[in-house]
Amino acid sequence: MASDQEQNNEPEAPTSDLKGPNNGNGDKDETSIVLIAVRFRPKWPPSHYNAGNVPVMDAEWVVVPTEHGIEVGRVLGRPVVIKMPAKAVPPKVERLASTHEIELYYRNLDREKVARDVCAEHVRILGLSMKIVRVESFFDGSKIVFYYSAEGRVDFRELVKDLVKTLRTRVEMRQIGIRHETKMIGGVGICGREFCCASFLQDFDPVSIKMAKAQNLPLNPSKISGICGRLLCCLTYEYGTYLELAKGMPLLGKLCDTPAGQGKVIRRDILRQTVTVVLPDNTQIEFKISELEQHRLQQKKRPKSLATDKRKQKQIKTDKTITHSPKQKRSGSKPGTEKKRPEHSTTSKDNASLPKDRTKEKNLKAKGKNRRNKGGRSQSKAKKNIK
Repeated sequence: MASDQEQNNEPEAPTSDLKGPNNGNGDKDETSIVLIAVRFRPKWPPSHYNAGNVPVMDAEWVVVPTEHGIEVGRVLGRPVVIKMPAKAVPPKVERLASTHEIELYYRNLDREKVARDVCAEHVRILGLSMKIVRVESFFDGSKIVFYYSAEGRVDFRELVKDLVKTLRTRVEMRQIGIRHETKMIGGVGICGREFCCASFLQDFDPVSIKMAKAQNLPLNPSKISGICGRLLCCLTYEYGTYLELAKGMPLLGKLCDTPAGQGKVIRRDILRQTVTVVLPDNTQIEFKISELEQHRLQQKKRPKSLATDKRKQKQIKTDKTITHSPKQKRSGSKPGTEKKRPEHSTTSKDNASLPKDRTKEKNLKAKGKNRRNKGGRSQSKAKKNIK
């Protein structure tokens, strides 16, 4: 018989038959469907289908389409009538399962157990460093898929040959990661509930340590990591809410104006909308965001003149600067140490202060007096000569 040898480095898991919601603009038309949950294997997460006109009940056996052909599964819970976008409607149930199909379903379960034991024995004989996690047999028995986990690549060519000879069917090997291994095995988390990945999660969203910091969680690996050793998937559930609530809050380590003065933010409670501020005198006070916002608005409403006067008063108190005259600044002398200069006479000051026009007038008057005196002298000399 033919055999398929396939090894994927990236983690893989059985895909869900439920299509995801339409995130694009898409068609806005909605349609009413009868939604049911179907489980194909015990402890597997359920897949969702549209029952349509098939009369289904709780715990009913149905035949549904999958990626690798038809499968028989059991209905979980009662059908629910809901409205969904036309492009997001899940596939329809084909029909109710017959008694023969139900018997074939249980035969496949037994066949998977036998195939797992056979594979584990061959792995031990060949000395391969791999762990068989799950075995899945197609409903028609055309192929058996072995899911295994390993640290690196494994040469399983001899293993596939031995399995094909023993099981008489096609064999496929798929390598999975630690997250998918935990999803397939299942268990109970630190919250006391069944693993999210093993109960309802279909895909794994990326998780980062930034999400734990945003939610003020302790950065202790034992408290924020799951059984798989990776960050908890539930860190993504409330991350968006925390980001939305923290938009108007001051950042940690930044200065903040408060009614008690300016201080440094040392703690934030995002859910309660409060911050703890340490003041310059090392006192810690908790404020609500509404109080800080009200204080900020009051500061804006104050007139600028009062604000400038207060700033000037603070500068006078803090600086205590001494004013110097320009001559003192040039000479570098202290106030009160200037030498007394001799005072000038008032006449010299007056003369110095007289304008140029007045000095010219005085000079002209003096010249006129001199001319008159000369004229008088010449007349007296002429009278003497006449006599």
